[in-house]
Amino acid sequence: MKPVVVMKFGGTSVATPTGRAALIDRVRAVANSPAAPVVVVSALGRRPAPYATDSLLDLVADLPCDARETDLLSHVGELISAVLVAAELRAAGVSARAYSGAEAGIITDDTAGNARILRICPDALCDALANDIVPVVAGFQGISESGHTTTLGRGGSDTSACALGVALDAERVEIYTDVDGVMSSDPRVVTSARVLDTITSDELFQLARSGSRVVHKSAAELTLASGAALLVKNTFSTHAGTRVCDLEPYRTVAPATAIAHLEGITRFCVRLDAPEGEPAHSAAQAAVYRRLAADEISLDMFTPAGCCLYFTVPADQALKVDGALDDLGLSRTVTPDLAKVTVIGEGMHGRPGVMATVADALATQGIDIIQTADSHMTISVLVASRNAGAAVNALHSAFNLE
Repeated sequence: MKPVVVMKFGGTSVATPTGRAALIDRVRAVANSPAAPVVVVSALGRRPAPYATDSLLDLVADLPCDARETDLLSHVGELISAVLVAAELRAAGVSARAYSGAEAGIITDDTAGNARILRICPDALCDALANDIVPVVAGFQGISESGHTTTLGRGGSDTSACALGVALDAERVEIYTDVDGVMSSDPRVVTSARVLDTITSDELFQLARSGSRVVHKSAAELTLASGAALLVKNTFSTHAGTRVCDLEPYRTVAPATAIAHLEGITRFCVRLDAPEGEPAHSAAQAAVYRRLAADEISLDMFTPAGCCLYFTVPADQALKVDGALDDLGLSRTVTPDLAKVTVIGEGMHGRPGVMATVADALATQGIDIIQTADSHMTISVLVASRNAGAAVNALHSAFNLE
Protein backbone atom coordinates (compact mmCIF):
# COMPACT_ATOMS: atom_id res chain seq x y z
CA MET A 1 0.00 0.00 0.00
CA LYS A 2 1.16 3.54 -0.73
CA PRO A 3 2.32 5.68 2.18
CA VAL A 4 -0.68 7.45 3.70
CA VAL A 5 -1.09 11.20 4.19
CA VAL A 6 -4.00 12.18 6.45
CA MET A 7 -5.37 15.60 5.46
CA LYS A 8 -7.74 17.33 7.87
CA PHE A 9 -9.75 20.34 6.68
CA GLY A 10 -11.49 22.67 9.14
CA GLY A 11 -14.89 24.26 8.90
CA THR A 12 -13.75 27.38 7.05
CA SER A 13 -12.04 25.18 4.45
CA VAL A 14 -15.17 23.18 3.61
CA ALA A 15 -17.81 25.88 4.07
CA THR A 16 -17.53 27.59 0.67
CA PRO A 17 -17.09 26.55 -2.96
CA THR A 18 -13.76 28.41 -2.96
CA GLY A 19 -12.53 26.50 0.06
CA ARG A 20 -13.66 23.15 -1.32
CA ALA A 21 -11.98 23.91 -4.66
CA ALA A 22 -8.71 24.52 -2.79
CA LEU A 23 -9.29 21.30 -0.83
CA ILE A 24 -9.80 19.33 -4.04
CA ASP A 25 -6.59 20.72 -5.54
CA ARG A 26 -4.61 19.70 -2.47
CA VAL A 27 -6.13 16.22 -2.29
CA ARG A 28 -5.63 15.65 -6.01
CA ALA A 29 -1.97 16.67 -5.73
CA VAL A 30 -1.39 14.01 -3.05
CA ALA A 31 -3.44 11.43 -4.95
CA ASN A 32 -1.25 12.01 -8.01
CA SER A 33 1.92 11.58 -5.94
CA PRO A 34 3.38 8.31 -4.63
CA ALA A 35 1.21 8.80 -1.47
CA ALA A 36 -2.46 8.06 -0.75
CA PRO A 37 -4.67 10.73 0.89
CA VAL A 38 -7.16 10.11 3.69
CA VAL A 39 -9.35 13.18 4.20
CA VAL A 40 -10.93 14.19 7.54
CA VAL A 41 -13.47 17.04 7.58
CA SER A 42 -15.13 19.30 10.12
CA ALA A 43 -18.67 20.70 9.94
CA LEU A 44 -19.36 23.45 7.41
CA GLY A 45 -18.43 26.86 8.78
CA ARG A 46 -19.38 28.53 12.03
CA ARG A 47 -22.60 29.86 13.52
CA PRO A 48 -24.87 31.16 11.94
CA ALA A 49 -24.10 28.81 9.01
CA PRO A 50 -27.00 26.29 9.12
CA TYR A 51 -24.88 23.13 9.34
CA ALA A 52 -22.26 24.44 11.77
CA THR A 53 -22.16 22.50 15.05
CA ASP A 54 -23.28 25.47 17.15
CA SER A 55 -26.17 26.14 14.77
CA LEU A 56 -27.34 22.56 15.09
CA LEU A 57 -27.16 22.73 18.88
CA ASP A 58 -29.12 26.00 18.83
CA LEU A 59 -32.09 24.00 17.52
CA VAL A 60 -32.56 22.37 20.93
CA ALA A 61 -30.99 25.03 23.15
CA ASP A 62 -34.26 25.66 25.01
CA LEU A 63 -35.61 22.11 24.82
CA PRO A 64 -35.07 19.01 26.97
CA CYS A 65 -32.32 17.05 25.23
CA ASP A 66 -30.05 14.61 27.02
CA ALA A 67 -26.33 14.17 26.38
CA ARG A 68 -26.80 11.11 24.14
CA GLU A 69 -29.24 12.99 21.91
CA THR A 70 -26.96 16.03 21.85
CA ASP A 71 -24.18 13.83 20.48
CA LEU A 72 -26.59 12.44 17.86
CA LEU A 73 -27.45 15.98 16.76
CA SER A 74 -24.00 17.55 16.90
CA HIS A 75 -22.25 14.84 14.86
CA VAL A 76 -24.50 15.47 11.85
CA GLY A 77 -22.55 18.51 10.64
CA GLU A 78 -19.44 16.44 9.90
CA LEU A 79 -21.52 13.79 8.09
CA ILE A 80 -22.89 16.48 5.77
CA SER A 81 -19.35 17.73 5.10
CA ALA A 82 -18.04 14.23 4.38
CA VAL A 83 -20.77 13.44 1.85
CA LEU A 84 -20.47 16.83 0.16
CA VAL A 85 -16.67 16.72 -0.09
CA ALA A 86 -16.67 13.13 -1.35
CA ALA A 87 -19.24 14.05 -4.01
CA GLU A 88 -17.26 17.10 -5.14
CA LEU A 89 -14.06 15.04 -5.30
CA ARG A 90 -15.80 12.50 -7.55
CA ALA A 91 -17.17 15.33 -9.72
CA ALA A 92 -13.57 16.52 -10.09
CA GLY A 93 -12.44 13.07 -11.24
CA VAL A 94 -11.05 11.81 -7.90
CA SER A 95 -12.46 8.48 -6.73
CA ALA A 96 -13.73 9.08 -3.17
CA ARG A 97 -16.16 7.69 -0.59
CA ALA A 98 -17.63 9.24 2.55
CA TYR A 99 -17.42 7.49 5.94
CA SER A 100 -18.89 8.28 9.33
CA GLY A 101 -16.57 8.03 12.31
CA ALA A 102 -18.19 4.71 13.18
CA GLU A 103 -17.68 3.37 9.65
CA ALA A 104 -14.05 4.48 9.82
CA GLY A 105 -13.65 2.25 12.89
CA ILE A 106 -13.20 4.93 15.57
CA ILE A 107 -14.18 3.21 18.84
CA THR A 108 -14.60 5.38 21.93
CA ASP A 109 -15.72 5.23 25.53
CA ASP A 110 -19.26 6.33 26.46
CA THR A 111 -18.45 9.86 27.67
CA ALA A 112 -21.05 12.05 25.97
CA GLY A 113 -19.70 15.23 24.43
CA ASN A 114 -16.06 14.51 25.17
CA ALA A 115 -15.43 10.85 24.39
CA ARG A 116 -11.96 9.33 24.46
CA ILE A 117 -10.79 7.15 21.57
CA LEU A 118 -10.10 3.61 22.79
CA ARG A 119 -8.92 2.11 19.53
CA ILE A 120 -9.33 2.35 15.76
CA CYS A 121 -10.21 -0.53 13.46
CA PRO A 122 -9.40 0.97 10.04
CA ASP A 123 -10.20 -2.08 7.89
CA ALA A 124 -12.78 -0.23 5.80
CA LEU A 125 -10.36 2.62 5.12
CA CYS A 126 -7.58 0.19 4.22
CA ASP A 127 -9.92 -1.54 1.75
CA ALA A 128 -10.71 1.80 0.13
CA LEU A 129 -7.04 2.73 -0.11
CA ALA A 130 -6.21 -0.65 -1.63
CA ASN A 131 -8.73 0.16 -4.38
CA ASP A 132 -7.37 3.70 -4.95
CA ILE A 133 -10.42 5.28 -3.33
CA VAL A 134 -9.90 8.40 -1.20
CA PRO A 135 -11.73 7.97 2.14
CA VAL A 136 -13.43 11.15 3.36
CA VAL A 137 -14.04 10.69 7.08
CA ALA A 138 -16.43 12.71 9.20
CA GLY A 139 -14.29 14.06 12.03
CA PHE A 140 -15.23 14.79 15.66
CA GLN A 141 -17.08 11.51 16.15
CA GLY A 142 -16.96 7.79 16.78
CA ILE A 143 -19.01 4.98 18.21
CA SER A 144 -18.83 3.58 21.72
CA GLU A 145 -18.42 -0.09 22.52
CA SER A 146 -22.06 -0.06 23.63
CA GLY A 147 -23.11 1.20 20.18
CA HIS A 148 -23.80 4.87 20.95
CA THR A 149 -22.76 7.69 18.65
CA THR A 150 -20.21 9.83 20.48
CA THR A 151 -18.37 13.10 19.87
CA LEU A 152 -14.79 13.92 20.81
CA GLY A 153 -15.11 17.46 22.21
CA ARG A 154 -14.98 20.75 20.37
CA GLY A 155 -12.16 20.76 17.83
CA GLY A 156 -12.21 16.98 17.88
CA SER A 157 -11.73 16.61 14.12
CA ASP A 158 -8.04 17.29 14.74
CA THR A 159 -8.06 14.37 17.16
CA SER A 160 -9.77 12.16 14.58
CA ALA A 161 -7.07 13.01 12.04
CA CYS A 162 -4.14 12.40 14.37
CA ALA A 163 -5.63 9.15 15.68
CA LEU A 164 -6.21 7.89 12.14
CA GLY A 165 -2.66 8.91 11.28
CA VAL A 166 -1.36 6.69 14.07
CA ALA A 167 -3.69 3.79 13.20
CA LEU A 168 -2.77 3.92 9.51
CA ASP A 169 0.95 4.45 10.21
CA ALA A 170 0.69 7.59 8.09
CA GLU A 171 3.74 9.27 6.64
CA ARG A 172 2.36 12.53 8.04
CA VAL A 173 -0.80 14.29 9.17
CA GLU A 174 -1.62 17.67 7.63
CA ILE A 175 -3.99 20.02 9.48
CA TYR A 176 -5.48 22.65 7.15
CA THR A 177 -7.01 25.78 8.61
CA ASP A 178 -7.51 29.45 7.71
CA VAL A 179 -4.20 30.70 9.15
CA ASP A 180 -0.71 30.05 7.81
CA GLY A 181 0.38 27.81 10.70
CA VAL A 182 1.04 27.84 14.42
CA MET A 183 1.84 31.40 15.47
CA SER A 184 4.02 32.91 18.17
CA SER A 185 0.86 34.33 19.77
CA ASP A 186 -2.77 35.04 18.96
CA PRO A 187 -2.61 37.46 15.99
CA ARG A 188 -5.90 39.02 17.11
CA VAL A 189 -4.08 40.18 20.24
CA VAL A 190 -0.48 40.60 19.01
CA THR A 191 -0.31 42.21 15.59
CA SER A 192 3.40 41.33 15.29
CA ALA A 193 2.80 37.59 15.87
CA ARG A 194 4.58 35.45 13.29
CA VAL A 195 4.17 31.97 11.88
CA LEU A 196 6.55 29.45 13.46
CA ASP A 197 8.49 27.43 10.91
CA THR A 198 8.94 24.59 13.41
CA ILE A 199 7.69 23.67 16.85
CA THR A 200 8.21 20.61 19.02
CA SER A 201 5.28 18.34 19.84
CA ASP A 202 5.73 19.20 23.52
CA GLU A 203 5.56 22.93 22.77
CA LEU A 204 2.49 22.37 20.59
CA PHE A 205 0.77 20.50 23.41
CA GLN A 206 1.59 23.23 25.91
CA LEU A 207 0.28 25.86 23.50
CA ALA A 208 -2.97 23.95 23.01
CA ARG A 209 -3.57 23.46 26.73
CA SER A 210 -2.71 27.11 27.41
CA GLY A 211 -5.26 28.64 25.05
CA SER A 212 -4.06 28.35 21.45
CA ARG A 213 -6.85 27.11 19.18
CA VAL A 214 -4.90 26.19 16.05
CA VAL A 215 -4.66 22.50 17.01
CA HIS A 216 -7.07 20.78 19.40
CA LYS A 217 -5.53 19.85 22.76
CA SER A 218 -6.26 16.11 22.45
CA ALA A 219 -4.70 16.06 18.98
CA ALA A 220 -1.60 17.82 20.28
CA GLU A 221 -1.42 15.33 23.15
CA LEU A 222 -1.72 12.42 20.74
CA THR A 223 1.02 13.89 18.54
CA LEU A 224 3.25 14.24 21.58
CA ALA A 225 2.63 10.65 22.71
CA SER A 226 2.96 9.04 19.27
CA GLY A 227 5.73 11.11 17.71
CA ALA A 228 3.63 11.34 14.53
CA ALA A 229 4.79 13.80 11.87
CA LEU A 230 2.42 16.78 11.78
CA LEU A 231 2.17 19.81 9.49
CA VAL A 232 -0.18 22.79 10.07
CA LYS A 233 -1.00 24.78 6.92
CA ASN A 234 -3.44 27.27 5.39
CA THR A 235 -5.93 25.86 2.88
CA PHE A 236 -6.00 29.19 1.06
CA SER A 237 -2.27 29.99 0.99
CA THR A 238 0.96 28.64 -0.44
CA HIS A 239 2.76 29.32 2.85
CA ALA A 240 4.92 26.38 3.96
CA GLY A 241 3.15 26.24 7.33
CA THR A 242 4.48 24.93 10.64
CA ARG A 243 6.25 21.60 10.94
CA VAL A 244 6.00 19.76 14.25
CA CYS A 245 9.31 18.02 14.86
CA ASP A 246 11.76 16.81 17.47
CA LEU A 247 13.84 19.40 19.27
CA GLU A 248 17.31 18.44 18.08
CA PRO A 249 17.06 19.53 14.42
CA TYR A 250 16.44 23.12 15.39
CA ARG A 251 17.67 23.61 18.96
CA THR A 252 17.96 27.30 19.67
CA VAL A 253 19.30 29.46 22.47
CA ALA A 254 16.00 31.36 22.66
CA PRO A 255 14.18 30.62 25.92
CA ALA A 256 10.67 31.16 24.53
CA THR A 257 8.85 29.99 21.42
CA ALA A 258 5.36 31.40 21.91
CA ILE A 259 2.97 33.18 24.28
CA ALA A 260 -0.53 31.81 24.91
CA HIS A 261 -3.38 33.02 27.08
CA LEU A 262 -6.69 31.90 28.54
CA GLU A 263 -9.34 34.30 29.76
CA GLY A 264 -12.39 33.60 31.92
CA ILE A 265 -10.46 32.31 34.93
CA THR A 266 -11.66 32.40 38.56
CA ARG A 267 -9.31 32.02 41.51
CA PHE A 268 -10.23 30.52 44.88
CA CYS A 269 -8.39 30.99 48.15
CA VAL A 270 -9.83 28.34 50.49
CA ARG A 271 -9.15 28.56 54.21
CA LEU A 272 -8.32 25.17 55.68
CA ASP A 273 -9.46 25.66 59.25
CA ALA A 274 -6.99 23.93 61.54
CA PRO A 275 -4.42 25.03 64.11
CA GLU A 276 -1.18 26.17 62.51
CA GLY A 277 1.20 23.30 61.84
CA GLU A 278 -1.24 20.46 62.53
CA PRO A 279 -1.69 17.71 59.91
CA ALA A 280 -5.38 18.52 59.56
CA HIS A 281 -4.30 21.01 56.88
CA SER A 282 -3.22 18.12 54.65
CA ALA A 283 -6.39 16.20 55.43
CA ALA A 284 -8.51 19.24 54.55
CA GLN A 285 -6.61 19.68 51.28
CA ALA A 286 -7.21 16.07 50.39
CA ALA A 287 -10.91 16.45 51.17
CA VAL A 288 -11.15 19.42 48.80
CA TYR A 289 -9.33 17.56 46.03
CA ARG A 290 -11.50 14.46 46.46
CA ARG A 291 -14.76 16.38 46.46
CA LEU A 292 -13.93 18.49 43.41
CA ALA A 293 -12.68 15.42 41.54
CA ALA A 294 -15.98 13.66 42.32
CA ASP A 295 -17.76 16.66 40.80
CA GLU A 296 -15.52 16.37 37.71
CA ILE A 297 -13.94 19.78 38.31
CA SER A 298 -10.36 20.10 37.08
CA LEU A 299 -8.15 22.46 39.08
CA ASP A 300 -5.27 24.51 37.76
CA MET A 301 -2.48 26.51 39.42
CA PHE A 302 -3.23 24.85 42.77
CA THR A 303 -0.89 25.98 45.52
CA PRO A 304 -1.12 25.15 49.24
CA ALA A 305 0.26 27.94 51.41
CA GLY A 306 -0.01 27.56 55.17
CA CYS A 307 -3.66 27.43 56.16
CA CYS A 308 -4.86 28.30 52.65
CA LEU A 309 -5.25 26.46 49.38
CA TYR A 310 -5.18 28.50 46.18
CA PHE A 311 -6.42 27.20 42.83
CA THR A 312 -8.08 28.36 39.61
CA VAL A 313 -10.98 27.03 37.54
CA PRO A 314 -12.76 28.18 34.38
CA ALA A 315 -15.35 30.80 35.28
CA ASP A 316 -18.22 28.55 34.24
CA GLN A 317 -17.19 26.07 36.98
CA ALA A 318 -17.10 28.64 39.81
CA LEU A 319 -20.67 28.13 41.04
CA LYS A 320 -20.13 24.38 41.14
CA VAL A 321 -16.96 24.87 43.20
CA ASP A 322 -18.83 27.19 45.57
CA GLY A 323 -21.45 24.52 46.16
CA ALA A 324 -18.85 21.86 46.88
CA LEU A 325 -16.99 24.12 49.34
CA ASP A 326 -20.27 24.99 51.06
CA ASP A 327 -20.90 21.27 51.57
CA LEU A 328 -17.42 20.95 53.10
CA GLY A 329 -18.05 23.94 55.36
CA LEU A 330 -14.99 25.81 54.10
CA SER A 331 -14.69 29.58 53.81
CA ARG A 332 -12.97 31.15 50.81
CA THR A 333 -12.17 34.29 48.91
CA VAL A 334 -13.13 34.27 45.24
CA THR A 335 -11.46 36.45 42.61
CA PRO A 336 -13.19 36.45 39.19
CA ASP A 337 -12.25 38.05 35.86
CA LEU A 338 -8.70 36.76 35.61
CA ALA A 339 -6.53 35.56 32.72
CA LYS A 340 -3.69 33.07 32.59
CA VAL A 341 -0.81 34.11 30.34
CA THR A 342 1.83 31.47 29.56
CA VAL A 343 5.34 31.70 28.15
CA ILE A 344 6.22 28.44 26.35
CA GLY A 345 9.60 27.22 25.16
CA GLU A 346 11.90 24.23 25.26
CA GLY A 347 14.82 26.64 25.67
CA MET A 348 13.82 27.86 29.14
CA HIS A 349 14.55 24.57 30.94
CA GLY A 350 17.33 25.15 33.49
CA ARG A 351 17.91 28.68 32.23
CA PRO A 352 18.30 31.40 34.89
CA GLY A 353 16.59 34.73 34.39
CA VAL A 354 13.45 33.72 32.50
CA MET A 355 11.14 34.63 35.38
CA ALA A 356 13.04 37.89 35.82
CA THR A 357 12.29 38.76 32.18
CA VAL A 358 8.61 37.97 32.75
CA ALA A 359 8.44 40.09 35.91
CA ASP A 360 10.31 43.02 34.39
CA ALA A 361 8.13 43.04 31.27
CA LEU A 362 4.90 43.10 33.26
CA ALA A 363 6.18 45.57 35.84
CA THR A 364 7.09 47.99 33.04
CA GLN A 365 3.43 47.92 31.96
CA GLY A 366 2.16 48.27 35.53
CA ILE A 367 0.61 44.80 35.47
CA ASP A 368 0.38 42.98 38.80
CA ILE A 369 1.18 39.25 38.91
CA ILE A 370 -1.45 37.59 41.10
CA GLN A 371 0.00 34.07 41.03
CA THR A 372 2.55 32.04 39.07
CA ALA A 373 3.08 28.43 38.08
CA ASP A 374 5.85 26.78 36.07
CA SER A 375 7.04 23.55 34.53
CA HIS A 376 10.22 22.59 32.69
CA MET A 377 9.05 24.52 29.62
CA THR A 378 6.30 26.92 30.74
CA ILE A 379 5.89 29.90 33.03
CA SER A 380 2.28 30.99 33.65
CA VAL A 381 1.18 34.18 35.33
CA LEU A 382 -2.28 35.05 36.55
CA VAL A 383 -3.33 38.64 35.82
CA ALA A 384 -6.53 40.66 35.75
CA SER A 385 -8.48 40.02 32.54
CA ARG A 386 -8.37 43.71 31.68
CA ASN A 387 -4.56 43.38 31.48
CA ALA A 388 -4.44 40.19 29.42
CA GLY A 389 -3.79 41.79 26.03
CA ALA A 390 -1.15 44.13 27.40
CA ALA A 391 0.55 41.24 29.22
CA VAL A 392 0.65 39.05 26.11
CA ASN A 393 2.10 41.88 24.03
CA ALA A 394 4.66 42.79 26.69
CA LEU A 395 5.91 39.22 26.98
CA HIS A 396 5.92 38.68 23.22
CA SER A 397 8.14 41.73 22.87
CA ALA A 398 10.34 40.94 25.90
CA PHE A 399 11.25 37.53 24.47
CA ASN A 400 11.85 38.95 20.95
CA LEU A 401 9.22 36.79 19.27
CA GLU A 402 8.33 39.28 16.53
